[in-house]
Amino acid sequence: MFLIKSFPSVKQLSHLTSLRVRLTVGIAAMSILGLSGVVTGICWQMQSILVVTHKNNTRYIAGRFPSDVEIYSDMVSLEEGTQRAIDNLSNPQTLLWVKGPQGEILAQSEALKMGMRGKNLVSLTDIPLQPELQRINNRYWLLCATKLVVKGVHLGEFYIAQDITKDQTMFLSIMSSLLLVGLIVTILMTAAIAWYIQNALQPLKRMSQTTKDISPETLGKVQIELENAPSEVKELAQTLQTTLTDLSHAWEDQRQLVSNISHELRTPLTVVSGYLQSTLRRGNNLTDIQREALETASSEAERTIQLLQDLLDLARAENGRMYFHLETVVLNELLTEIEGMVDQYPTPVKISLPDQLVKIKGDKNRLKQVFLNLVDNAVKYSHSSEPILLKLSQEKQQANIQVCDRGVGIPLTHQTRIFERFYRVDEARSRNIGGTGLGLSIVKTLVEGMEGTIKVISQPNQGTTFTILFPVS
Repeated sequence: MFLIKSFPSVKQLSHLTSLRVRLTVGIAAMSILGLSGVVTGICWQMQSILVVTHKNNTRYIAGRFPSDVEIYSDMVSLEEGTQRAIDNLSNPQTLLWVKGPQGEILAQSEALKMGMRGKNLVSLTDIPLQPELQRINNRYWLLCATKLVVKGVHLGEFYIAQDITKDQTMFLSIMSSLLLVGLIVTILMTAAIAWYIQNALQPLKRMSQTTKDISPETLGKVQIELENAPSEVKELAQTLQTTLTDLSHAWEDQRQLVSNISHELRTPLTVVSGYLQSTLRRGNNLTDIQREALETASSEAERTIQLLQDLLDLARAENGRMYFHLETVVLNELLTEIEGMVDQYPTPVKISLPDQLVKIKGDKNRLKQVFLNLVDNAVKYSHSSEPILLKLSQEKQQANIQVCDRGVGIPLTHQTRIFERFYRVDEARSRNIGGTGLGLSIVKTLVEGMEGTIKVISQPNQGTTFTILFPVS
């Protein structure tokens, strides 16, 4: 069995780097650091108070013991006086013992003699001179060693072992509780911060949703209204609103300019083209060079007229002035008619029709324009030996028309842009084969104007398939 590791998508990564996540993580991290510092400080302070209190008690015993031994030794022997001093200062939590210069035990607490507590304490050899906390046999002991000098005589070493297990255990329990409380507070605080930041960023999210689907046609209709937003966000929204309004005016002026220029130039160019064609028909005395020049001029004039007509069609569509004469169209008959109209093409065109009739609501002339544009485009980019296929089918409540070729194909990076105006996949090839660069853009406009959709599937050097879907009538 192979395990396939899934990697995060671009969308998931974008969520991880969003402003909301960054603010939440940043503020939560700072809050956690601050809270951790407070908890650590409290624990350290409690530990210091606990240990310092017991250390002071240990130092007090270490300082008092020699004087007690001296007092008792005035009444009894030195050894008995040492034992009495130990018995006087010992308690269940404090164990004392004295070792002679040779390491022999001279005196010790009763609990040590009986072996009830502090096993192995008297055998320790590395007890520090200053009080130090050590864990021995699962208990916490504060150990200290000092020289025992009585009346100027060095009797040996005096050892103190104070059992602070109860206090230390209580401290550790309190510290665990503080850590647990700190963890719970951190989780609640992070959730509260995330909720607050999410609400604080709602105006930006609403502004993003409002502007996400803006198109050139809707620039002037967008209204960015934010209530209860911070002043900085309101200022940003006002700036964006002003920019969108200016863009709308500029876009409208540009469309009007293109429409006016196209309309004004089409008439004189049509006259020029007519005179050129008339001259070619009647010019029997023209030289070959003159005829070639006139034919080139006539061809370019026709191409420019077609370009202007395409621009006018697009301008009308954008301004809502392109009207469709909708009627019931039998696509079987229309494609058969298209097949007859493209007989003169160098590349053969074949059609594939279903047995049943497929009917849609559409403008017959506009549909002819759509299919002729697609066939013309396929012929330009196909090999003359490979036929173009027009295939009609009906899938549920949709009519499916496909225009397939076996030409050069379209790279994947260009497929999302081929319906843009003047966009060409290969500029050099496009100039050689002619065309205005508006054909596919007009096709998309006409198809969508008749409530259809168009999409493309292509592979380089294997061909291209344009698929048009219309609801059946």
